Amino acid sequence: MTNDNNLARPSELPVPTGRAQRIIESRELFGTENEILISHDGAIYRMKITRQGKLILNK
Repeated sequence: MTNDNNLARPSELPVPTGRAQRIIESRELFGTENEILISHDGAIYRMKITRQGKLILNK
């Protein structure tokens, strides 16, 4: 369960200086799941959405 009142709105996002950065919505990564595995530089990381709607990344 997420609280949309705590989500940054596009107009409130900081404007990056110099190079443009990609913004990926977490729901694009997670879909209907609460946890995903991410492979980075030969290691597996676990990213989880908590009951409070926060993200936690563990190696």
